Order: sequence, then C-alpha cells, then structure tokens
Amino acid sequence: MYRIYAPTVCRIAFCLSGLGALAACSSVSSVTDRIASVVTPFRPEVVQGNLISKEQVDLLQAGMSRNQVRDILGSPLLASVFHANRWDYTFTLKRPGVEEQARRLTIFFKGDVVERFEGDTMPSEAEFVSKLESGRKLGKIPPLEASDESLRKFTEANPSAPVPTRPLGGGTLPASYPPLEAPAR
Repeated sequence: MYRIYAPTVCRIAFCLSGLGALAACSSVSSVTDRIASVVTPFRPEVVQGNLISKEQVDLLQAGMSRNQVRDILGSPLLASVFHANRWDYTFTLKRPGVEEQARRLTIFFKGDVVERFEGDTMPSEAEFVSKLESGRKLGKIPPLEASDESLRKFTEANPSAPVPTRPLGGGTLPASYPPLEAPAR
C-alpha cells in the first residue's frame, strides 16, 4: 500500500484546479468571441476643428483685419506663438465605414492684415450636408406649420393661452432668412 503525503495531495489538487481554470478560460473566450462577432459596438462620428465652407472662403479678401477673418471663419484651431503671422484652420470628420474627410486652410498675415490664404478646396454647405447623409431613416417628420384649423382647435382647447398670429400682411413665411448681421468687410 502506498502512502500519499498531504502536501503532495495539495499540490496535485492545486495543479488540477489550475488546469481546469485554463480549460474554462478557453471555452469562455470562444463564447465571448462568438458574441462579439454578432454584437457590434457603437462607433460615434468624430468631428474635430472648424468647418469652413466655400461660401466663407469666398468672403475672404487680402487686406482684411484679423477681427474680420475671425468674424467670418471663427477662431483658428492653431495659432502659434512662433508663427504669429499665420492662422491654421483644420477640419476632420471620421465616420465608421466612410473615408475620413480632412480639410485645411491657412491664412497668412502681414502685420494685422491678410496677405494671402491657401488650402484645400472647400465644399459648399449644401455639398457638406449631402455627405453627412448616413442612410438612417428617422421616421416621418410632421408638418412644421400650423394650419388655420389646428390654430382654431388650439385656441378652443386653451382659452387662457396667448393667441397665435400669422406674419404681418397675412403672407407666408419666407423659405430662408437673411443673416442677422452683414459680414464685416
């Protein structure tokens, strides 16, 4: 008859439990791999920098002051102490499944006025918005204008509410509005 000492039994039990744990890890790993292949994580769109449109670049002219440029384009993304005569505007848009969009515009100053500007060809606002279409269907958009009948029903249901009015002259609202302030030149 063989005698097995207690420390040996403990070593064997420890080794067997370690092997069992390793076997369990490989089966858990295969299960998680299968789950990960079915479930995809949400990857948000990443927008960085200043969106500069073709319309904004068309407003730029040599001889404009720094404040006028800031009014048109916004604050520059990069304004270096070492290159005080230069402002860099960059814009990147990263979307899953779509090629990254990157644009760059550099404004060069002589003193406090624009000497020249150069950079990538910028998209118009309409072109940029058309590229943002993600293919998602958001559902039906309700009409955003109140009809005379819906206004009448509202006033009957809410007698203490202020009476909604139409534009002066009884006309329809314009399709677009002019900017609140004219660009500084």
